[in-house]
Amino acid sequence: MRLLVTGHLGMLGRDVVALAAAQGRQVAGMDAADPAEPIDIADLAAVRAAMQRLRPDAVIHCAAYTRVDDAEREYDLAYRVNAAGSWVVATACAETGVPICGISTDYVFDGESARPYGEWDATNPLSAYGATKLAGENAIRQANPRHWVVRTAWLYGLQGRCFPATMLNAAAQGKPLRVVADQYGCPTFTQDLAETLLRIVDGAPYGTYHATNSGSTSWYRFAGRILAEGGSPTRVQPIATAQWPTPARRPRRSELAPCALRAAGLPALRPWEEAIRDYVRQRRDMEGGAR
Repeated sequence: MRLLVTGHLGMLGRDVVALAAAQGRQVAGMDAADPAEPIDIADLAAVRAAMQRLRPDAVIHCAAYTRVDDAEREYDLAYRVNAAGSWVVATACAETGVPICGISTDYVFDGESARPYGEWDATNPLSAYGATKLAGENAIRQANPRHWVVRTAWLYGLQGRCFPATMLNAAAQGKPLRVVADQYGCPTFTQDLAETLLRIVDGAPYGTYHATNSGSTSWYRFAGRILAEGGSPTRVQPIATAQWPTPARRPRRSELAPCALRAAGLPALRPWEEAIRDYVRQRRDMEGGAR
């Protein structure tokens, strides 16, 4: 299978490309930040040309505007990337008979559910970021019937800025840590998500999927587990959301239930506790190798 990964220089995109290559697949990338050939995913002519040249069998669409708070003041830019860009990529895929796997977020929900959200529950984003990602989902569904929309949450990885790296770096610098304790979700390691995405494009039924590491936690407990795995004695102070105001509203509870994965016979992602242990170990190994 020949794969094209948009946003291949991003945190998730890098892991998708690396795993696909390790599995012996042909894989190409498309990214606005690629110094060799920058491609704007909202430029239909440029994306059409790339699709004609690369001729992939499937596209995993990781490219996105992900700066949640900045999206409140950069709505037009976030919408251009997350909504218009998704429509362009899905349209170019449809024109060449190629399925698209688009990545979305738990932030399409308002967090008021008393149980984890299933794939077919009603959406109600609280933020500009969530609204633009939901628009991107709808654009993909409208433009290309051969699609998978995969919602995930609280992503972290070795190849980009993320919450675990922030916690570990701050602790190493002796900074006091105050972390919100009343928001709950599913931390997800990009390496694990990449594996599931490749399983999905290998032949899962088209539709909407939720894919996160198993289990859920609060940001506060997640931070504590990160530091414990890293061997840091730094203590974390729990605070309420109201004590840490942000431009964008976050859902209070955004756990995702992988109903479609189960129904399709695909394996669940491993527990988040195992994933963060692996992340910290790999990060330590990388830092040791860099010395």
